[in-house]
Amino acid sequence: MTEELSFADMLEESYEEPVVLEPGQKVAATVVSIGREWVFIDLGGKSEGYFSVSELRDQEETSPLKEGDTIEAYFLSAGKGGMKFTTRLGKGSDANEHLEEAYRAEIPVEGTIDKEVKGGFSVKIAGSVRAFCPFSQLGFQKSDDEDLSGRQLSFLIVEYGESGRNIIVSHRKIVDIERRKQVEELKTTLQEGMTVSGTVASIRNFGAFIDIGGIQGLLPISEICWGHVVDINEKLTVGQKVEVAVMKLDWENERFSFSLKKIMADPWLGAAEKYPEGSVHMVKIVRLTHFGAFATLEEGVDGLLHISTLGGGRRISHPREVVAVGQELEVRVEKLSLEDKKISLALNVIVEKPEVTQTESPEEFERKEYQAYQQTKKQSESQPLGTFGDMLAAKLKETGK
Repeated sequence: MTEELSFADMLEESYEEPVVLEPGQKVAATVVSIGREWVFIDLGGKSEGYFSVSELRDQEETSPLKEGDTIEAYFLSAGKGGMKFTTRLGKGSDANEHLEEAYRAEIPVEGTIDKEVKGGFSVKIAGSVRAFCPFSQLGFQKSDDEDLSGRQLSFLIVEYGESGRNIIVSHRKIVDIERRKQVEELKTTLQEGMTVSGTVASIRNFGAFIDIGGIQGLLPISEICWGHVVDINEKLTVGQKVEVAVMKLDWENERFSFSLKKIMADPWLGAAEKYPEGSVHMVKIVRLTHFGAFATLEEGVDGLLHISTLGGGRRISHPREVVAVGQELEVRVEKLSLEDKKISLALNVIVEKPEVTQTESPEEFERKEYQAYQQTKKQSESQPLGTFGDMLAAKLKETGK
């Protein structure tokens, strides 16, 4: 009985209806074999198809296709040779004929940028058909002096008019589709705490945006390193490859954050051995506050010179009376707290008040000029009246009066 059922099942399967497709319809298929000219695919349901092996050339170095792989393909037509598909329309006599189908079914087409024109680029698709790609639809940043002529890209046709005489294409939509696929993959694999590879996409005064392929996240300025960062451009450059730790993943609001600092060794772990109480070190003053001066012992490890320790026995109103930012001096470790990551410092020798050169303000200049004028006036007014009388008499004498 079991054998009869199995035979019946097999017989029923042999009569399974072939797959019926509409031109432009996208399907998932399995690669059966790869020949010199054609790639043959299995659609299931006793249906097979093929597409040109030339479509694989662009991906040979990145992700070469092999037998057994599953791919997405678009149905073009059926003939004596079988069902013809494409993963994207390239060059060829039949490519031009299917451009309208490509537009309606959102089938990617291969194109070459011809030249830059007003508002965008002139593009040749399917070998010789002219199309227009606006600047906003390029999908990546172009430098001012960069020439994209001859650059080959995949495009989606977003407008198809006048029987193909007016075609507008977009590479950006291709990029967006690929990015959405990457995002869906990342949702299943990416976790907080993981270390991932990325590229610095842009730099702002509050941090840098890192692209990890599919999503971009913020690397805050406080997470770039253990030390204090004044200028991010001194630490990172656009296009730089970096390894970052994933701090936060908010898929709903599309907010992601990364850290460089978390994959670096914490300098405080060895602070007890390097900076025991009573040890003397050379430091640089990095910041002044009303209560003291902060000094860097090494990147990520700062200590505080409290204002009460700076005067050398005399009372001062501000640390600037004794030290200045950028000044290097010798200090002694008074107290170290690893738990709070705090180091109290004291001057090892009494330092003189630093020379600070300041540009005189217009108000100060006018005040000094006025004081000089007042002084001159007082000197004139203090001269005895007899001197003026003598001068007048001498003048009259000269004129014979």
